[in-house]
Amino acid sequence: MSAIKVLELMVSSPKSWEDAAQQAVNEASKTLKNIKSVYIHDHSAVVKHGKIVEYRVNAKLSFEVEPALTA
Repeated sequence: MSAIKVLELMVSSPKSWEDAAQQAVNEASKTLKNIKSVYIHDHSAVVKHGKIVEYRVNAKLSFEVEPALTA
């Protein structure tokens, strides 16, 4: 039996929502193994002087939890 855990991250990018989603996966990949999916729960943007300057996503990443070793 495998267990799936969900981690929620808020990430931003000056490029795009797609890049922000990729940044969420990149950051999580530094410490997590077995990432299976990313779900974009919400997205928003920061506007200054009539232009979008920052894209933000609230991403939920799912990953498989490795089973504990038994003695």
